[in-house]
Amino acid sequence: MSKFINAAIASGLLSLAISASANESIKVVYHLNEGVQQASRAIGNIRNHLNADPKAKIVVVTHGPGIDFLLDGAENTQGGKFLPAIGELASRGVEFRVCNNTLVSRKLSKEQVVMEAKIVPSGVAEVANLQAKEKFVYLRP
Repeated sequence: MSKFINAAIASGLLSLAISASANESIKVVYHLNEGVQQASRAIGNIRNHLNADPKAKIVVVTHGPGIDFLLDGAENTQGGKFLPAIGELASRGVEFRVCNNTLVSRKLSKEQVVMEAKIVPSGVAEVANLQAKEKFVYLRP
């Protein structure tokens, strides 16, 4: 009798664990450091990602030339402004983070960064932190 009860309890706990993990949102960090072409690809990837998984928690971390699309007035290679896409994704919960080391080395002011973006001390340290401490999946478009 006790083996049956223990098996039933174990089965129930396993079901709860599987159910809980199925309801958790997947956390993803998109790493951008190549410029506007990579940013254009990333925006398309992120839209597709959210269409397939609206609950996904997405953080875009940028450094080096990867910050360029998050600067005021930034345009894609076709001359379209990035800001509408940034605003749309931010309204869907996407977070944008810009490396302060890049701003300093390029002599850019924080005021040149779009308001939807948060400035972090180091882009690469931010990616590492999200992966190691917060269990984000790493993607690089």
